[in-house]
Amino acid sequence: MRTAAHRICVAPMLDWTDRHCRQLHRLLSPRAFLYTEMVTSGALLHGDVPRHLRFDAAEHPVALQLGGSEPAELAQCAKLAADYGYDEINLNCGCPSERVQRGSFGACLMAEPQLVADCVKAMADATPLPVTVKHRIGLDRVESYDFVRDFVGVVAEAGCGLFIVHARNAWLKGLSPKENREVPPLRYDFAERLKRDFPALQIVVNGGIADTGAIGARLAPTADGVQLDGVMIGREAYHNPYALALWEGEFLRAAGDDWQAPTRETVLRAMAAYAAREQAEHGTPLRNIARHLLGLYNGMRRARRFRQLLSDANELRGAGPELLLRALEVAEGRADSGVGRPGWALTDD
Repeated sequence: MRTAAHRICVAPMLDWTDRHCRQLHRLLSPRAFLYTEMVTSGALLHGDVPRHLRFDAAEHPVALQLGGSEPAELAQCAKLAADYGYDEINLNCGCPSERVQRGSFGACLMAEPQLVADCVKAMADATPLPVTVKHRIGLDRVESYDFVRDFVGVVAEAGCGLFIVHARNAWLKGLSPKENREVPPLRYDFAERLKRDFPALQIVVNGGIADTGAIGARLAPTADGVQLDGVMIGREAYHNPYALALWEGEFLRAAGDDWQAPTRETVLRAMAAYAAREQAEHGTPLRNIARHLLGLYNGMRRARRFRQLLSDANELRGAGPELLLRALEVAEGRADSGVGRPGWALTDD
């Protein structure tokens, strides 16, 4: 894995970063590293594999995030990921939800670094794909850097060369998943210390990074020259996806590259063409695609009209890609939405 490949990553987000969402993100950023939502080993071994793993070739580079704690099962899943053409396998050691804890994986795995190492080795032995780990910096109220340092050290010996560090503790009791993203304090210095202690590893930091200034601050060298290898951005990339195009130009575009950020109109027309293909080839309902587009015009004058049209159940029922083109005309001020019942008022943001 090259450092530059992970300079900006879009976080795996359950129920959000499906293949339709990733298609949008790739249109906005040719180089950002994309991650699937977490797929459990049980879902792959006993469920609908194509539904979970199918993706468009345009999404590369893209990683499959797995949830599980049985080395043999994860090895089977790694083989499936390689067969489907993923670029990386990522093991979830950061999710604190009670459901995940009941399955004995996610953040609770940080208490068993040797088991994580066994899982990594099993996957690495089963496939040539790089195996990475996403984790927290600690569990519950234990604030010792030694805990995460020792975890990374053990797992790295098993062949993991890249760690995505969500720079908060995971509280396994007393906080909801949402609170676990907000209440435990951010400790970016722990990620920097990991890079200092393990200079040969790639360290990508995650948590609370939501704008250009924050990205730049995390990618900048520290006073003693330590430089993280990348940042991972979650909810901001989803709720305000056009920011990905801005970050592409600011942090990912190579010198001399003539890439220009696409307009929102260009992106929406491309998504309409994608929706047409999805409906023709797979019978995909438009709502499965449209829900990821609601934030595309965030900050623009007619954003509310755009969102209302693409989230209206009556409009979406049986709709084809022409609804996206109609939303485009509304967002660009070339037509009125006409959403809903007669007399239903729409106002600009």
